[in-house]
Amino acid sequence: MEKLEARFYRSLYRIRRVEEEVARVYPTDKIKSPVHLSIGQEAVSVGVCEALQKEDVVFGTYRGHAFYLAKGGDLRRMAAELYGKATGCTKGKGGSMHLVDVSVGVMGASAVVATTIPQAVGYAFAMKVRKENRVVVSFFGDGAIEEGAFHESANFAALRQIPVIFICENNLYAVHTPIRDRQPPVPIYRRLEGYGIPAERIENNNVDKLYERVKAAADEMRRTHSGPRFFECMTYRWKEHVGPNEDFQAGYRGRNEAEPWFENDPVRRMGEKLEAGVRKEIERKVDSEIREAFDFAEQSPFPSDEQLYTDLLAGA
Repeated sequence: MEKLEARFYRSLYRIRRVEEEVARVYPTDKIKSPVHLSIGQEAVSVGVCEALQKEDVVFGTYRGHAFYLAKGGDLRRMAAELYGKATGCTKGKGGSMHLVDVSVGVMGASAVVATTIPQAVGYAFAMKVRKENRVVVSFFGDGAIEEGAFHESANFAALRQIPVIFICENNLYAVHTPIRDRQPPVPIYRRLEGYGIPAERIENNNVDKLYERVKAAADEMRRTHSGPRFFECMTYRWKEHVGPNEDFQAGYRGRNEAEPWFENDPVRRMGEKLEAGVRKEIERKVDSEIREAFDFAEQSPFPSDEQLYTDLLAGA
């Protein structure tokens, strides 16, 4: 069986390289969708999803490439989705912000902040009623904490002891506004005490700690049928809020702030733990897979006119 560190590196490197390829292709206008890149934040999705089982499910936000891939989402169908092709994971109708692959438990993402949090709680409540021994993970950013949907969901999950793991990816910004200008100076995880939900903060993109703590939480929830848990995961996006470029020239944050995160790159650090031959073989296979996936997207057809009217809600 592949060692854990190799698995971590394969997933981290794969997400990083896929998004670098998205950034390379994006200026050609072949990608027909806004893209919110997770470069810099990969460790959160990898640490969490490696701790889950295939039958567990995840819900997320528009910055969803990382958890889609980390949970096992089909890369070819993801690339095709970004191109707006009929072979995409939502048949070319959702784009980057609405990735889904139910076969591996990726239940979907939304472009609207916090909207998938109550969906995750509702799904987990249904599992509890059915006495299923699975867990649900809800990914969201620090901006979602300011939405009523989060607080209603946390309250209900605590009240009904629902098996959901809340993963707050705190990258310090909601679009261009820093968290210090939006929230009181109390760590987010401390505010969960008011709901009686066990909560903790994972610092510094620590993929090993994330894996360890989330796995322990998920195992306990399966064993004891206990209620929700909350993890505030400190991370940092390297690129602009939406798009493939850096944005330090915009003035809302400085490169000096980002430098420690660059130096502590979890992808590079995990790769350095492996033997050179093992690392290069992983990189060779991943790079080959990415080339094949983007070729597949390029060569796939766009949806036909008739397909534009399928898979819609009645009356829409």
